This record gives sequence, structure tokens and C-alpha cells, in this order.
Amino acid sequence: MDHIDRQIIAALQRDGRQKLSDLSAAVGLSPTPCARRITRLEADGIITGYSARVDQEKLGLPLNVFIFVELETQSRDAIKTFEEGLRRFDEVMECYLMTGTRDVLIRVVAADLTAFDNFLEEGLMRIGGIRSMRSSFALRTMIRRNALPAQ
Repeated sequence: MDHIDRQIIAALQRDGRQKLSDLSAAVGLSPTPCARRITRLEADGIITGYSARVDQEKLGLPLNVFIFVELETQSRDAIKTFEEGLRRFDEVMECYLMTGTRDVLIRVVAADLTAFDNFLEEGLMRIGGIRSMRSSFALRTMIRRNALPAQ
């Protein structure tokens, strides 16, 4: 990746719907070479897709809950089984395998406490292999970036 590829990525992260002519002018290329670079970045898996950013609160999901999970065992099979079980729930926005005293960190969105309680009881707690869980509720979002540094 060179400087122009990084400029393309930065511009697409700011506005993935911009016209190719605008993007190519912004990065100093004609449309055809710019389109070829985008196609290569997609084929190489650097650009993984395009999506709309949606206001979580306006969609009726104002609650962000972070759940730390400790598994009974940390074997590859136990982690895989847990991950497969967790993938069934649309409320799960992010999930990370962690170092330290907790094995997994999950970010869940919910409409309210009742919806979160339902997710816990009917969802997460039914996945086997969990030793313990601790939840923390986000009071407000201080920083949220949707674009990665393209330097």
C-alpha cells in the first residue's frame, strides 16, 4: 500500500458513497486508475465492505452494556463453542478474546433494562461453559470513531 491507497481508504471511510469522479479528483488520479486501486484493495481484503452508520439511540437501542466473561476452560474448543453460541444474538455488537483475568469482552446493545435482562436470561446464560460474568453499563459515549487511521 502506498500513500494514494491510504488516501483512498481515508476518503472512503469518511464517505463510502462518494462518486468515483470526486474520489479520484481528491486523491489526484483519473477515475480508471482510482477504480483499479479500489478493486485491488477490495480483492486484497483491505476494504472489507460498505455500510450505513445508524444512530443507535434513534433506532431505539440506547443502552450499551459491556460484559466481561470468564469461561470454565480456555481450550480452543470451549472458545469456539462459546463464540458460535454468541453469534446467534443480534444484540452482540462486538466480542473480543482478551488477556488477563477475564476471557471475553462483549458489547451488547439493548432498548432498556428489561430487554437486556431478557438477553441475559434467554440468551447469554444459556450458552454453556461460562464460569462468571460481570456487566458494566455505559453512561455515555465519549469517543466513537468509525474510521481507522489510514496513515
